[in-house]
Amino acid sequence: MLFDAFSLRATQLGNRIVMSPLTRSRASVDNTPTSLMATYYAQRASAGLIITEGTSPSPNGLGYARIPGLFNEAHVQGWKLVTDAVHAKGGKIVVQLMHTGRVSHQANLPAGAEVLGPSPETCPGEMWTDTQGSQPHTPPRAMTEADIQTAIGEYATSARLAIQAGFDGIELHAANGYFLEQFLNANINRRTGGYGGTAEGRNRLVLEVARAAVKEIGAERVGIRLSPHGVVNAAGAFDGVDEQYLALVKQLSALGLMYVHVLDHSAMGAPPVPAKLKADLRAAFEGPFILAGGQSKASAQQALSEGRADLTAMGRPFIANPDLVERMRQDAALNAPDPSTFYTPGAKGYTDYPTLAA
Repeated sequence: MLFDAFSLRATQLGNRIVMSPLTRSRASVDNTPTSLMATYYAQRASAGLIITEGTSPSPNGLGYARIPGLFNEAHVQGWKLVTDAVHAKGGKIVVQLMHTGRVSHQANLPAGAEVLGPSPETCPGEMWTDTQGSQPHTPPRAMTEADIQTAIGEYATSARLAIQAGFDGIELHAANGYFLEQFLNANINRRTGGYGGTAEGRNRLVLEVARAAVKEIGAERVGIRLSPHGVVNAAGAFDGVDEQYLALVKQLSALGLMYVHVLDHSAMGAPPVPAKLKADLRAAFEGPFILAGGQSKASAQQALSEGRADLTAMGRPFIANPDLVERMRQDAALNAPDPSTFYTPGAKGYTDYPTLAA
């Protein structure tokens, strides 16, 4: 089943292998995609679906150094280099819209932008900056309801620009402790008003962003990534997490989204997403369902054959193996990735991994 074609709503995929979003920090200093990025993604176009690295819909969401944006015409033209290159190789590609929220440092943001979050608590840990080295995260300003409405509008605009840039759709990044999950997660969201305080309040922003994107580009082009029980960026489980996510996914299902993509961090040593919750989320969403987290060829095939997913996503193997699909088809050995080049500028450790044909 892994190598079978699949209809992802209106988008036809050549196989069921998804390239997970992978931050690589190769955009220009003004957060514009480059021709080097086009080469990188085109090399991996044999994946059934590519989900790009996290891409900010807002100047306020550019928390990491050299991550791409998608909120102006220069970004559209940069991303068009990428989508044209992938489509020329027969691939399909969606852009992951990732606002970093409080996971940020002011030095990484453009002039006039600010670090925002649902609440004023600072994210634990440090953030790399090109100008000041590693620094503690900048304390966020708690958002007003007007700020929240502005952010929803930014997502809608970015979704429209994504289609202009040639993408086959978008993925809303509501995982890994970034902006949307900051509102979902009771350990981070301390609000007591309409965007917090209860499970319904914490789900509200994600649903409003999803609805705004659907209105802009159509439900069949809007996917979402979730990581219930994830611990990245001080998220973590909380009382009622399973029930809250089940209610969220039922409402997302009613919108008819392109897909739901569930990430399990247990391969990184975190507590697993309970098997029952995965099954319940799968049942609650009447549409394509993607599973991610430490997948191998064997585990991916098993998930598909057991009906636990329609597609399986893999991340790190794609870093060092641009021809990962063919390597798995042939049961060929995989190249090992070089972690020292994951986030460094330039081609080294990015576009120079050998392929079987080479």
